[in-house]
Amino acid sequence: MPKRILEGVVVSDKGDKTVVVKVERTIVHPILKKIVRQSKKYHAHDESNAYKAGENIRIVECAPKSKLKTWEVLPKASA
Repeated sequence: MPKRILEGVVVSDKGDKTVVVKVERTIVHPILKKIVRQSKKYHAHDESNAYKAGENIRIVECAPKSKLKTWEVLPKASA
């Protein structure tokens, strides 16, 4: 099975080698039939502490690195 890749915004970079990423999705509500935004926070491994709060990043699934971290940050695209 391929690894999932998600895109979100860094909401916290306080932890060492860890960032918290907020991923938003839009779904159609099953009863109201309106488009609703859902969000979830993921703890991701950032080996070089390269990302700061407010940046848009992509994360990919990985083997568990700790109790909460099962995602890691994809490297920045070179400009």
